[in-house]
Amino acid sequence: MAEKAGATRRPYRDEEHAINARDVHFDFHSVPMHYIPDEVLATHIVNVMHLVLPEGERAMAQCLAEALPFIDDERLREEVQGFIGQESMHAASHEGARQHLQSIGLDVDSYVSKIAWLVDRILGGHGLTGRGRQEWLKERLGLFAGMEHFTAVIGEWLLNADVLEERGMHPAMLDLVRWHGAEEVEHRSVVFDAYMHVDGSYARRARTAILATATLLPLFIVSTAHLYRKDPSANKGRFWGLQFVSATKRGVIPSWTTFFTEMPRYLRPGFHPSQLGPMDKALRYLAHSPAARAAGH
Repeated sequence: MAEKAGATRRPYRDEEHAINARDVHFDFHSVPMHYIPDEVLATHIVNVMHLVLPEGERAMAQCLAEALPFIDDERLREEVQGFIGQESMHAASHEGARQHLQSIGLDVDSYVSKIAWLVDRILGGHGLTGRGRQEWLKERLGLFAGMEHFTAVIGEWLLNADVLEERGMHPAMLDLVRWHGAEEVEHRSVVFDAYMHVDGSYARRARTAILATATLLPLFIVSTAHLYRKDPSANKGRFWGLQFVSATKRGVIPSWTTFFTEMPRYLRPGFHPSQLGPMDKALRYLAHSPAARAAGH
Protein backbone atom coordinates (compact mmCIF):
# COMPACT_ATOMS: atom_id res chain seq x y z
CA MET A 1 0.00 0.00 0.00
CA ALA A 2 1.55 3.27 -1.05
CA GLU A 3 2.38 5.80 1.64
CA LYS A 4 0.81 9.25 1.29
CA ALA A 5 3.06 12.15 0.41
CA GLY A 6 4.13 13.98 3.52
CA ALA A 7 3.21 11.15 5.83
CA THR A 8 5.56 10.43 8.68
CA ARG A 9 6.66 7.02 9.88
CA ARG A 10 8.01 6.31 13.34
CA PRO A 11 10.50 3.46 13.00
CA TYR A 12 10.70 1.11 15.95
CA ARG A 13 13.97 0.61 17.82
CA ASP A 14 15.20 -2.76 19.00
CA GLU A 15 15.23 -1.70 22.64
CA GLU A 16 11.60 -0.58 22.74
CA HIS A 17 9.07 -2.30 24.99
CA ALA A 18 7.54 -5.46 23.53
CA ILE A 19 3.76 -5.98 23.65
CA ASN A 20 2.67 -9.44 24.73
CA ALA A 21 -0.65 -10.95 25.79
CA ARG A 22 -0.90 -12.05 29.44
CA ASP A 23 -2.89 -15.16 30.29
CA VAL A 24 -4.78 -13.87 33.33
CA HIS A 25 -7.86 -15.15 35.15
CA PHE A 26 -10.32 -13.40 37.46
CA ASP A 27 -12.68 -14.85 40.06
CA PHE A 28 -16.01 -13.02 39.95
CA HIS A 29 -18.12 -15.36 42.09
CA SER A 30 -18.37 -12.92 45.04
CA VAL A 31 -18.87 -9.76 42.96
CA PRO A 32 -22.18 -8.00 43.83
CA MET A 33 -24.42 -6.12 41.40
CA HIS A 34 -23.11 -2.76 42.61
CA TYR A 35 -19.44 -3.56 43.04
CA ILE A 36 -18.69 0.07 43.88
CA PRO A 37 -20.74 0.27 47.10
CA ASP A 38 -23.51 2.89 47.10
CA GLU A 39 -22.48 4.01 43.60
CA VAL A 40 -25.15 2.56 41.31
CA LEU A 41 -24.70 4.87 38.33
CA ALA A 42 -20.90 4.86 38.63
CA THR A 43 -20.93 1.05 38.65
CA HIS A 44 -22.84 1.01 35.37
CA ILE A 45 -20.52 3.57 33.79
CA VAL A 46 -17.64 1.25 34.63
CA ASN A 47 -19.73 -1.60 33.19
CA VAL A 48 -19.79 0.23 29.87
CA MET A 49 -15.99 0.34 29.91
CA HIS A 50 -15.57 -3.38 30.37
CA LEU A 51 -18.76 -4.89 28.91
CA VAL A 52 -19.59 -2.74 25.88
CA LEU A 53 -16.28 -1.28 24.68
CA PRO A 54 -14.63 -4.71 24.24
CA GLU A 55 -16.99 -5.31 21.30
CA GLY A 56 -15.24 -2.45 19.55
CA GLU A 57 -11.91 -3.94 20.55
CA ARG A 58 -12.80 -7.15 18.72
CA ALA A 59 -13.37 -5.15 15.53
CA MET A 60 -10.16 -3.24 16.16
CA ALA A 61 -8.16 -6.46 16.45
CA GLN A 62 -9.70 -7.73 13.21
CA CYS A 63 -8.80 -4.49 11.45
CA LEU A 64 -5.19 -4.70 12.67
CA ALA A 65 -5.02 -8.30 11.45
CA GLU A 66 -6.13 -7.13 8.00
CA ALA A 67 -3.47 -4.41 8.07
CA LEU A 68 -0.59 -6.79 8.84
CA PRO A 69 0.18 -7.62 5.17
CA PHE A 70 0.76 -3.92 4.53
CA ILE A 71 3.21 -3.44 7.43
CA ASP A 72 6.82 -4.13 6.46
CA ASP A 73 8.44 -2.82 9.66
CA GLU A 74 9.22 -6.02 11.60
CA ARG A 75 9.10 -4.38 15.04
CA LEU A 76 5.77 -2.76 14.27
CA ARG A 77 4.47 -6.10 13.02
CA GLU A 78 5.49 -7.65 16.35
CA GLU A 79 3.70 -4.90 18.25
CA VAL A 80 0.55 -5.28 16.15
CA GLN A 81 0.54 -9.04 16.75
CA GLY A 82 1.01 -8.46 20.49
CA PHE A 83 -1.81 -5.91 20.43
CA ILE A 84 -4.14 -8.41 18.76
CA GLY A 85 -3.27 -10.97 21.43
CA GLN A 86 -3.94 -8.52 24.26
CA GLU A 87 -7.30 -7.46 22.83
CA SER A 88 -8.33 -11.11 22.49
CA MET A 89 -7.48 -11.66 26.16
CA HIS A 90 -9.46 -8.54 27.11
CA ALA A 91 -12.53 -9.90 25.36
CA ALA A 92 -12.21 -13.30 27.08
CA SER A 93 -11.70 -11.77 30.54
CA HIS A 94 -14.62 -9.39 30.27
CA GLU A 95 -16.79 -12.21 29.01
CA GLY A 96 -16.45 -13.83 32.44
CA ALA A 97 -17.59 -10.60 34.13
CA ARG A 98 -20.52 -10.29 31.74
CA GLN A 99 -21.66 -13.86 32.41
CA HIS A 100 -21.46 -13.30 36.16
CA LEU A 101 -23.50 -10.08 36.09
CA GLN A 102 -26.05 -11.77 33.83
CA SER A 103 -26.31 -14.64 36.31
CA ILE A 104 -27.11 -12.32 39.23
CA GLY A 105 -29.87 -10.50 37.38
CA LEU A 106 -28.41 -7.77 35.18
CA ASP A 107 -29.56 -8.43 31.62
CA VAL A 108 -26.49 -7.42 29.64
CA ASP A 109 -26.44 -10.23 27.08
CA SER A 110 -29.15 -8.83 24.81
CA TYR A 111 -27.63 -5.35 24.72
CA VAL A 112 -24.07 -6.53 24.17
CA SER A 113 -25.30 -8.78 21.35
CA LYS A 114 -26.93 -5.78 19.68
CA ILE A 115 -23.75 -3.73 20.06
CA ALA A 116 -21.70 -6.59 18.58
CA TRP A 117 -24.09 -6.79 15.62
CA LEU A 118 -23.94 -3.02 15.11
CA VAL A 119 -20.13 -2.87 15.34
CA ASP A 120 -19.80 -5.67 12.81
CA ARG A 121 -22.21 -3.99 10.39
CA ILE A 122 -20.52 -0.60 10.65
CA LEU A 123 -16.85 -1.41 11.21
CA GLY A 124 -16.48 -4.80 9.56
CA GLY A 125 -14.68 -5.45 6.28
CA HIS A 126 -17.94 -5.60 4.26
CA GLY A 127 -16.35 -8.01 1.80
CA LEU A 128 -14.69 -5.20 -0.14
CA THR A 129 -11.85 -5.89 -2.55
CA GLY A 130 -9.19 -3.92 -4.39
CA ARG A 131 -8.89 -0.19 -3.85
CA GLY A 132 -12.18 -0.01 -1.98
CA ARG A 133 -10.87 -2.49 0.59
CA GLN A 134 -7.64 -0.54 1.04
CA GLU A 135 -9.40 2.79 1.50
CA TRP A 136 -11.87 1.33 3.99
CA LEU A 137 -8.99 -0.26 5.90
CA LYS A 138 -7.27 3.13 6.18
CA GLU A 139 -10.53 4.70 7.33
CA ARG A 140 -11.04 2.10 10.03
CA LEU A 141 -7.44 2.41 11.21
CA GLY A 142 -7.94 6.16 11.56
CA LEU A 143 -11.15 5.66 13.55
CA PHE A 144 -9.58 3.08 15.83
CA ALA A 145 -6.48 5.22 16.39
CA GLY A 146 -8.78 8.01 17.61
CA MET A 147 -10.70 5.63 19.86
CA GLU A 148 -7.51 4.16 21.29
CA HIS A 149 -6.45 7.63 22.37
CA PHE A 150 -9.48 7.79 24.64
CA THR A 151 -9.00 4.26 25.98
CA ALA A 152 -5.40 5.14 26.86
CA VAL A 153 -6.54 8.29 28.66
CA ILE A 154 -9.21 6.33 30.55
CA GLY A 155 -6.59 3.68 31.31
CA GLU A 156 -4.39 6.34 32.94
CA TRP A 157 -7.38 7.54 34.93
CA LEU A 158 -8.13 4.02 36.20
CA LEU A 159 -4.54 3.58 37.36
CA ASN A 160 -4.66 6.86 39.31
CA ALA A 161 -8.21 6.71 40.66
CA ASP A 162 -7.43 5.90 44.31
CA VAL A 163 -11.01 6.86 45.11
CA LEU A 164 -12.17 3.49 43.74
CA GLU A 165 -10.31 1.71 46.53
CA GLU A 166 -11.50 4.28 49.05
CA ARG A 167 -15.09 3.60 48.02
CA GLY A 168 -14.54 -0.13 48.53
CA MET A 169 -14.75 -1.32 44.93
CA HIS A 170 -14.70 -5.12 44.82
CA PRO A 171 -11.06 -6.25 44.43
CA ALA A 172 -11.73 -8.59 41.46
CA MET A 173 -13.46 -5.90 39.43
CA LEU A 174 -10.88 -3.30 40.45
CA ASP A 175 -8.10 -5.60 39.29
CA LEU A 176 -9.93 -6.36 36.05
CA VAL A 177 -10.42 -2.74 35.02
CA ARG A 178 -6.96 -1.63 36.16
CA TRP A 179 -5.27 -4.54 34.38
CA HIS A 180 -7.20 -3.64 31.24
CA GLY A 181 -6.45 0.05 31.68
CA ALA A 182 -2.74 -0.65 32.21
CA GLU A 183 -2.58 -2.65 28.98
CA GLU A 184 -4.37 0.16 27.15
CA VAL A 185 -1.60 2.47 28.32
CA GLU A 186 1.02 -0.12 27.42
CA HIS A 187 -0.15 -0.50 23.80
CA ARG A 188 -1.39 3.07 23.35
CA SER A 189 0.88 3.75 20.34
CA VAL A 190 0.29 0.61 18.29
CA VAL A 191 -2.87 1.51 16.35
CA PHE A 192 -1.65 5.06 15.78
CA ASP A 193 1.68 3.80 14.45
CA ALA A 194 -0.07 1.23 12.25
CA TYR A 195 -2.26 3.98 10.82
CA MET A 196 0.75 6.23 10.16
CA HIS A 197 2.56 3.35 8.49
CA VAL A 198 -0.32 2.29 6.25
CA ASP A 199 -1.68 5.76 5.43
CA GLY A 200 -0.55 8.72 7.53
CA SER A 201 -2.87 11.35 6.05
CA TYR A 202 -3.41 14.13 8.60
CA ALA A 203 -6.75 15.07 7.05
CA ARG A 204 -8.03 11.53 7.54
CA ARG A 205 -6.58 11.34 11.05
CA ALA A 206 -8.34 14.56 12.09
CA ARG A 207 -11.65 13.65 10.46
CA THR A 208 -11.78 10.15 11.89
CA ALA A 209 -10.77 11.40 15.36
CA ILE A 210 -13.69 13.81 15.42
CA LEU A 211 -15.97 11.00 14.25
CA ALA A 212 -14.60 8.73 16.99
CA THR A 213 -15.45 11.37 19.61
CA ALA A 214 -18.93 11.81 18.16
CA THR A 215 -19.43 8.04 18.40
CA LEU A 216 -17.98 7.22 21.82
CA LEU A 217 -19.75 9.88 23.88
CA PRO A 218 -23.30 8.91 22.75
CA LEU A 219 -22.36 5.24 23.16
CA PHE A 220 -21.40 5.85 26.78
CA ILE A 221 -24.63 7.78 27.45
CA VAL A 222 -26.97 5.29 25.77
CA SER A 223 -25.22 2.24 27.23
CA THR A 224 -25.14 3.61 30.77
CA ALA A 225 -28.84 4.52 30.55
CA HIS A 226 -29.69 1.01 29.33
CA LEU A 227 -27.74 -0.78 32.06
CA TYR A 228 -29.13 1.53 34.75
CA ARG A 229 -32.66 0.86 33.51
CA LYS A 230 -32.07 -2.91 33.40
CA ASP A 231 -30.66 -2.96 36.94
CA PRO A 232 -33.18 -5.11 38.86
CA SER A 233 -32.40 -3.58 42.26
CA ALA A 234 -35.39 -2.18 44.12
CA ASN A 235 -33.37 0.71 45.49
CA LYS A 236 -31.08 2.49 43.03
CA GLY A 237 -30.42 5.44 45.30
CA ARG A 238 -30.88 9.07 44.38
CA PHE A 239 -32.04 10.35 41.00
CA TRP A 240 -29.47 9.24 38.42
CA GLY A 241 -28.62 12.84 37.46
CA LEU A 242 -27.65 13.69 41.03
CA GLN A 243 -25.58 10.51 41.21
CA PHE A 244 -23.77 11.48 38.01
CA VAL A 245 -22.94 14.98 39.24
CA SER A 246 -21.80 13.71 42.64
CA ALA A 247 -19.67 10.88 41.20
CA THR A 248 -18.05 13.27 38.73
CA LYS A 249 -17.21 15.82 41.44
CA ARG A 250 -15.72 13.15 43.68
CA GLY A 251 -13.72 11.61 40.84
CA VAL A 252 -15.46 8.22 41.04
CA ILE A 253 -15.96 8.37 37.26
CA PRO A 254 -13.96 10.19 34.57
CA SER A 255 -15.28 13.57 33.52
CA TRP A 256 -17.40 13.49 30.36
CA THR A 257 -15.54 16.60 29.21
CA THR A 258 -12.55 14.35 28.50
CA PHE A 259 -14.12 13.60 25.12
CA PHE A 260 -13.66 17.26 24.20
CA THR A 261 -10.56 18.33 26.12
CA GLU A 262 -8.44 15.52 24.65
CA MET A 263 -9.21 16.36 21.02
CA PRO A 264 -6.96 19.45 20.73
CA ARG A 265 -4.01 17.40 21.94
CA TYR A 266 -4.73 14.52 19.53
CA LEU A 267 -5.30 16.91 16.61
CA ARG A 268 -1.89 18.57 16.92
CA PRO A 269 -0.02 17.70 13.69
CA GLY A 270 3.04 16.52 15.63
CA PHE A 271 1.11 14.46 18.17
CA HIS A 272 2.21 10.94 19.08
CA PRO A 273 0.64 8.77 21.85
CA SER A 274 4.01 8.51 23.59
CA GLN A 275 3.46 12.17 24.56
CA LEU A 276 0.72 11.09 26.97
CA GLY A 277 3.45 10.51 29.54
CA PRO A 278 5.54 7.69 30.99
CA MET A 279 3.97 4.25 31.20
CA ASP A 280 5.96 3.25 34.30
CA LYS A 281 2.88 3.07 36.52
CA ALA A 282 1.07 0.87 34.00
CA LEU A 283 3.99 -1.54 33.76
CA ARG A 284 4.34 -1.66 37.54
CA TYR A 285 0.67 -2.52 37.89
CA LEU A 286 0.93 -5.24 35.25
CA ALA A 287 3.82 -6.72 37.20
CA HIS A 288 1.92 -6.69 40.51
CA SER A 289 -1.72 -7.19 39.48
CA PRO A 290 -3.22 -10.04 41.57
CA ALA A 291 -4.44 -11.77 38.40
CA ALA A 292 -1.09 -11.35 36.68
CA ARG A 293 0.78 -12.70 39.74
CA ALA A 294 -1.58 -15.66 39.95
CA ALA A 295 -0.85 -16.43 36.31
CA GLY A 296 2.88 -16.31 36.95
CA HIS A 297 3.63 -13.04 35.08
